[in-house]
Amino acid sequence: MTIPAVGVTAPDFTLAYTTGSTITLSSFRGSKHVLIAFFPLAFTSTCTAEVCAFNEDYSQFAAKDVLVLPISVDSVQTLREFKTKHAITVEMASDFKRDTSRAYGVLNDEKFYSNRAYFLVDFAGVIRWTHVESANGEKRENTELLAAIAALAH
Repeated sequence: MTIPAVGVTAPDFTLAYTTGSTITLSSFRGSKHVLIAFFPLAFTSTCTAEVCAFNEDYSQFAAKDVLVLPISVDSVQTLREFKTKHAITVEMASDFKRDTSRAYGVLNDEKFYSNRAYFLVDFAGVIRWTHVESANGEKRENTELLAAIAALAH
C-alpha cells in the first residue's frame, strides 16, 4: 500500500456518513478544503480525545473553509453511538469495507483498521499536506493542523 504523495489528486471516495446519507470527496472541489482524518476505532482513548478536539475547535476549521472529515472502519451505527455518548456534533464517515483506507495506504492489515493519518486536500482536490502517525496512540494537535491549513493560503 502506498500513501498518496503531496501534489497528487486525492483518491476519490463515497462513504456512508453519520447524517444517514453518503459523502463524496470530489463533491467539495471548488468549494471547500477537506481535512481527512483517519482514526483507528471509536470509543478508544486517543480517538475520543482527537474527535472531541475536532468538535471543540470546529469553528476554527470552518472559518478557513475546511471540512473536517474523520473516517474510521466502524459502522455508521457505532459512529452514531460514539457521537451521542460524547456529544460530538462533527459528522463522521464509515469506511466499513476498508476501501478508502486501502486507497490512502493507511489500512493496518494485521489489525484490520486504519492507522491514524491526516490528508489535507485543497479546493482543487489535490493533497497539500499529509501526516501518518508512527504509533496510533499519538495524534496531531489542532494547532498543527490549523498551521498546515494556514500554509495553503501562501
